[in-house]
Amino acid sequence: MRIISKQPKKQRKARYNASLHQRQKLISAHLSSELKAKYHLRNIPVREGDTVMVMRGDHTGVEGVVEQVRLKSGTVIVEGVSVAKADGTEVPRPVHPSNIMITKLVLKDEIRELTLSRGGEE
Repeated sequence: MRIISKQPKKQRKARYNASLHQRQKLISAHLSSELKAKYHLRNIPVREGDTVMVMRGDHTGVEGVVEQVRLKSGTVIVEGVSVAKADGTEVPRPVHPSNIMITKLVLKDEIRELTLSRGGEE
């Protein structure tokens, strides 16, 4: 999805009206320096099962496995990142993908392996 307009209104509208396959690319997160050197890529879309580290916010430094990727809201649920409600129950805290860094990838998918093998040729 390529947004040409400089107007924030049109940029927000394009993200809101994006289809699911376009939203998947918007859920990209940076790779750790080791993975960056290995695959020659800066970022890659986050998937369930990836191990990530939170880089910003109240949970900075927390490392956990991605439990859920929410394309509709553009957020990721990470194991170990939660907040307490007023009644004391813990609920997961959604994290924006720009605030996390992928430290370990899940390589079960053939398409993902193909993407990594291209190594920044896009």
